[in-house]
Amino acid sequence: MIISKPLPDVGELVLVRINKVMPFGAYCTLTEYGISAYLPIAEVANGWIKNIHEFIKDGQSAVAKVIFVDKEKRAIDISLKRVSNKEKKDKLNESSMEKRAEQLFKQALERAGKTAEIEAIKQKLAQKFSTYVELLEEAYKPDGAKNLSSVLGSELAEALHDIAVKSIKPKVFEVSYTLELSAKNRKGNINTIKEALSAIEQLGVQVIYEGAPHYLLRATGETYPVAEGKITKAEAALEKYEKQLAYNVLKKQ
Repeated sequence: MIISKPLPDVGELVLVRINKVMPFGAYCTLTEYGISAYLPIAEVANGWIKNIHEFIKDGQSAVAKVIFVDKEKRAIDISLKRVSNKEKKDKLNESSMEKRAEQLFKQALERAGKTAEIEAIKQKLAQKFSTYVELLEEAYKPDGAKNLSSVLGSELAEALHDIAVKSIKPKVFEVSYTLELSAKNRKGNINTIKEALSAIEQLGVQVIYEGAPHYLLRATGETYPVAEGKITKAEAALEKYEKQLAYNVLKKQ
């Protein structure tokens, strides 16, 4: 986070370090907030726990879910057992991406000679962005430097845009379909099929032969609709050959 919240929200996933395991629970630190939390033994794992040390140990890092917050007393309870495997994976990926984005932001500060102003800059950014990932995504856009110049100043905005463009690999979305393609009559069937497949490839769709009459159609794009749009155009291209060829395009499961 660019500016950390004083306390997490109930239901929020947090990174924790287990500091001291006791018979009926453990004292922990929420590493993203730098504050203490308590893990009751009943929230360590499902089922009966005879020996808590069989499940957790001092110094262990984990992903937990906040289940109780007392803002006045700054008391926080967390749970390990209520975190699903998917939630754990997503949180760890999110944390890794955020750390990487923060490092890129610091590189931009150094390049622009603004490291001494980091706290003031973060205060400005916090009014528009919650995380460094959000900031980098904005900086990555073609007009990212222009959009951020009012917040960061032109020099820092340009440095961040340049670093984002060089460091972020564009996400590619892929869709796959099965094409059933055969000739309605024998005359000129092979040449017509080759011509139809060539027309599909010219639209940016990869064609892979799987064994007559099946072909794999694979399309990529910066979004799923873009990739799907290429398949739609491929189907339209096949309409030219509907008198000579029989075809059917099916979504690959």
